[in-house]
Amino acid sequence: MATMMSSLDDARSTGFSSCAHTDDDVVSRSPAVRDAFERVERVAPVDTTVLITGETGTGKELVARMLHRRSRRATRPFVAVNLAAIPESLVASELFGHEQGAFTGAIQRRIGRFEVADRATLFLDEVGELSPDMQVALLRVLQEGEFERLGASQTRHVDVRVIAATNRSLEQAVEDGRFRADLYYRLSVFPIHLPPLRERREDIPLLADCFLRRLSTRLGRRFTGIDPTSMDQLRSFSWPGNIRQLQNVVEHSAILCDDPLLKIPPELMVERMAGANHASRLEMTLHNSEQQLIEKALQEAAGRVSGPSGAAARLGVPASTLESKIKRFKIDKFRYRVGND
Repeated sequence: MATMMSSLDDARSTGFSSCAHTDDDVVSRSPAVRDAFERVERVAPVDTTVLITGETGTGKELVARMLHRRSRRATRPFVAVNLAAIPESLVASELFGHEQGAFTGAIQRRIGRFEVADRATLFLDEVGELSPDMQVALLRVLQEGEFERLGASQTRHVDVRVIAATNRSLEQAVEDGRFRADLYYRLSVFPIHLPPLRERREDIPLLADCFLRRLSTRLGRRFTGIDPTSMDQLRSFSWPGNIRQLQNVVEHSAILCDDPLLKIPPELMVERMAGANHASRLEMTLHNSEQQLIEKALQEAAGRVSGPSGAAARLGVPASTLESKIKRFKIDKFRYRVGND
């Protein structure tokens, strides 16, 4: 088994971290993954802008964190922004900040992510979602290192290394006129592509076993392995949701399985060709399972998300990732604090 690169906490949610939980191993036998991480090692020490491409669930934020950790900015913050999760009207304020009274509802000054990431690393996830106006503003920061807060006239200068990621084809977006060519070339100075799980099937047994070992600890149960028939199903499945979907399927199955040898329920292994209705039911099943796990972790953590005893640590995911999922599932995390603090 090839061991490559170190992983961070969010590696647990993307399937790249080692079962031994060391920070020096990555579980993979895939030549494509080896190539991606060799590129990480080469570009990490310099301040070159990097564009990470890959389908949803392939581990793009993990790679961004690895780049930061191996850079000269490693002692400074890693600031992550999911642009797809921010309303278009608030993106400028989120990135560049605003002055009090800059717009309706701006009751106090806000420091934007670029200022927070000064002399550090800023990860812009789903950069393909930026509006044309914000593409212009981002290009200016990348080229000149300067911007203004909303409602301010003072120009601010920052030293930020930008790492961007997208699950879309920005080349196609440029051709269609939806993404600026000059911004694309500025972002993709050094591209890194992460292959989908269906193109690295040799890693599926490694990842599935890794997830199951961690679940044994978290669920307080001892699993001896995965049923051979179920493992064949895992190997042959198309995995449209990639590593994240594989983790969800293993977790769902572990919760339902009473035997030490894990069996995968057939209804979780529905191929795309089976029809949209089956795919929708599968997605709903996985989402319900994930939501239940999050709510259980929040209850155990008395509503706390971050920190060593928070729900994120219990689930083995970054706090930012968990906050995003809480928002997506519309979970009221504060209700778990009543009577528990």
